[in-house]
Amino acid sequence: MLEQKLRDAIIGELKRQAANRPDELSVQAVEDLSISGTIDLDALVMVIAGSVAGGP
Repeated sequence: MLEQKLRDAIIGELKRQAANRPDELSVQAVEDLSISGTIDLDALVMVIAGSVAGGP
C-alpha cells in the first residue's frame, strides 16, 4: 500500500513538472517510468515526504 502511494506521488509530481515545462521535461509512465529532461528534485522530495507523512 505504501509503495503504491509513493509511486503515485512520484509519477504525479513528475507529470506536473512536465506539464509546467514541456520543453524541458518529458515523462511517460506506462508500466515503467521513462523520463527525459531536468527534474526539480526539491519539489519531488517535498511530495515524497508529504506522501510518507500522510499529506495530500
